[in-house]
Amino acid sequence: MNVHQHARMTVHGRALLVSRIRQEGWRVRDAAGAAGVSERTAYKWLARFRAGGERMLHDRSSAPARPRRRLSPETLAAIERLRRQRLSGPAIARQLGQPRSTVGAVLRRLGLGRRAAIEPKPPVVRYERERPGELIHLDTKKLGRIARPSHRVTGNRRDRVAGTGWEHLHVAVDDASRLAYTEVLPSERKEDAVAFLSRALAFFAAHGVRVERVMTDNGSAYKSFAFRNRLAEAGLRHIRTKPYTPRTNGKAERFIQTSLREWAYARTYQTSAERAHAMQPWITAYNSTRPHSALGGKPPLSRLNNVLGFDT
Repeated sequence: MNVHQHARMTVHGRALLVSRIRQEGWRVRDAAGAAGVSERTAYKWLARFRAGGERMLHDRSSAPARPRRRLSPETLAAIERLRRQRLSGPAIARQLGQPRSTVGAVLRRLGLGRRAAIEPKPPVVRYERERPGELIHLDTKKLGRIARPSHRVTGNRRDRVAGTGWEHLHVAVDDASRLAYTEVLPSERKEDAVAFLSRALAFFAAHGVRVERVMTDNGSAYKSFAFRNRLAEAGLRHIRTKPYTPRTNGKAERFIQTSLREWAYARTYQTSAERAHAMQPWITAYNSTRPHSALGGKPPLSRLNNVLGFDT
């Protein structure tokens, strides 16, 4: 039995109330006072006991004894069929001549209340390149400039700082080894994107990684002639993700989430410069010592040692 959290009595308390009145000769007023309920409530439970014995002291269902007219199986099937044809609840209600609330209740009961329930999720396609450098993922993430500690780190909405502007985290992640290179730059425009690409290529080359392909989203900087020309100059193939499908560039997205959690918002920074200064020790540890679940608990540089024989 599910007893209301504020209930004065359980079934055992009701039985005791009735017993005191019927067997011990208590007055109804006195028994009600001892139980902490009104005299009217005491009379109610006494009447129920007289009508059906102890079983009448249990909580009764709140469902109506005679439910209202139920929908026919044909109507229920029609609601489900139309919903699976991607019609909205109001459209189904109009077509079948049913109240919107009724159709909504049926859809929720069938688990079809949300559009996502009738659209199968695309299968997750996981891939990993065999060699370091076969594919490098590039991406950016906005970071609010720090004038003073704000609500993101203090947890207090009154500490919100307005008008300080943005910085942009640029990341490059190798698909096979997860080796990562990052910079915090003033913008995500083509000039900064091209310059970052050049420095990222130099970083990977210093670790013995020859880059062959670069994957980006469809941001304007990555679609610019300047970025295209830099790729052509380096002899790199450019792969762009499907629009509105960030999971295609999932390794960069996942790395950004890790960097936000473990570096950018890991502690309270007093200024943007302090946060940027903390980035390099973190990314060095990420590449050289931090265990990576996709690499069997080893850091990215360990895969370079195994695959390339590169001495770090």
